[in-house]
Amino acid sequence: MSTQSGKAVDPITVQILRNRIGSLMDEMHHHFFRSGYSTIVRESRDFSCVILDAQGRLLVAPPMFFHSTAYRYFVQRIFELVGDDGLCDGDVFISNHPYDGSMPHVPDMGVIVPIFQNEELIGFAGSIAHKADVGGTMPGSTWGQATELFQEGIVYPPTRLYRAGVYDKGIERLIATNSRQPELTLGDLRGQVAACFIGRDRLRQISEEYSAVELAASLDAMIEAAGLEFREALSQLPNVTQEAESYLDSDGIDRNKPVRMHVRMTVKDGHVEFDFTESDPQGRGPVNIRRALVEACCYQVLIGMINPNLRYSDAVREAVTINLKPGTVLSPIPPAPCSSYMKTCMTVIDMLLEAFGAFSTDRAAAYSGGSGGGLTVDWGPGPRKPRGNQYEIYGSAYGGSASQDGASGTTVHLSNIYVTPIEIVETEFPCRVTKFEMIPGSGGDGKHRGGLALRREYEMLQPGLVIFRGDRAVRPPRGVAGGKPGRPSRFVVNPGKENEKEMPITTSVNLEAGDTLVMEAAGGGGYGNPAERDLEKRAEDIRQGYVTSD
Repeated sequence: MSTQSGKAVDPITVQILRNRIGSLMDEMHHHFFRSGYSTIVRESRDFSCVILDAQGRLLVAPPMFFHSTAYRYFVQRIFELVGDDGLCDGDVFISNHPYDGSMPHVPDMGVIVPIFQNEELIGFAGSIAHKADVGGTMPGSTWGQATELFQEGIVYPPTRLYRAGVYDKGIERLIATNSRQPELTLGDLRGQVAACFIGRDRLRQISEEYSAVELAASLDAMIEAAGLEFREALSQLPNVTQEAESYLDSDGIDRNKPVRMHVRMTVKDGHVEFDFTESDPQGRGPVNIRRALVEACCYQVLIGMINPNLRYSDAVREAVTINLKPGTVLSPIPPAPCSSYMKTCMTVIDMLLEAFGAFSTDRAAAYSGGSGGGLTVDWGPGPRKPRGNQYEIYGSAYGGSASQDGASGTTVHLSNIYVTPIEIVETEFPCRVTKFEMIPGSGGDGKHRGGLALRREYEMLQPGLVIFRGDRAVRPPRGVAGGKPGRPSRFVVNPGKENEKEMPITTSVNLEAGDTLVMEAAGGGGYGNPAERDLEKRAEDIRQGYVTSD
């Protein structure tokens, strides 16, 4: 076995290294999770940890797949700023900048640690993690009505936190001064850095077993092999062109105006081109996403629709072309805001699945419930002092597919995130969870019905500012192949009371002690003609309470 540069490598060594690096990433992930200060890290697990080669190319994809494509851009930007010879052993770089650092949104802080062995750069350890608060107009730094990046928090371009092993306390003070929750923010950042140090030290240990030339060649082969697998899989696809479009309810500002996304997908002789240039102009609100996230959506759909066992590496980029038009919702120009990026990613993925399903019918699927939404509560005065802001991320449900019903009550597509347990919520914050259940009948009917959505209801025990960012309340998840749409999402204050009020799905509201609020995610769309659903499955749906007998 040899690399494209002609270097001979042992395929067994390459596979052993792949597994060891994957295990190393698991170790980084575990230690960071266990050291988390905020519930975002230790409960939702909204983070990733990776090992990169000396060029900044990803070797093994993390569970939080949508971070995969950002790391190379981050490292490339560092090289642009400091030069090929400007890195030092002991450096640590950070950035939360969506444009200058390619982070998903401002609350996501990236960390990059160059790894040297015998004064030679052999790779990087990296991590991206959501922070409790980095400033901005609203607590939690995620505001669905932001109209520019600066309202979402202070932005740090790629900056050294450590220089040659020396910690810059000035940067720490800058971060702490611009955060409403400095203890949580710095605590999680230190955990990220420590996880990257574990990655650095373990890769150094591995490198001691191989020569520098053998290690570099094996890492090249690891990346190239994944690329070869991917190109071989793409070569089995028929030459075809398909188009699809989908919509967000709004950009959070112009609430009566949907945001259109469009794709033209062309497969020709084993190469795939995604053309998104006909998508709407960038939103005034924070629904815009950067190129790295569009790439993650495309690569995930290709892997899922062709062969879920395909391994991702940055070599995949050579087989896929992605065309974007600057100034559109999928290629915004700064300072366009980006904090509500996930609902846009979900809509892009469902749109791509619709386009792909037209010719890959055995894997076709209806629309998911998308992003179940994000909840932030900035607690006011009262007898209990909460440990920071309450921040939760919700799942929804998958759409039915050509082979099965959609999964219920789960995060979908790119969002491999956990819902915060009731016990943690009630222990750490002054609220009571009064309902946490699936919503009967929320999945779209079809030969294979959509998954059921989640409902979560809270009682406020102290005053607080509630910020919610959701989608698919106006435009419910579509069914395909004759399937019915899923139930739309809802966000309601004081349900069942005289002062009940259904809120816009992206909103903020001040509530008092005794007020209640309920979040209802959208259900998955149905697949296929409902008349073709198996009668035994219909009876089982009723028996299990998935649907009512009405």
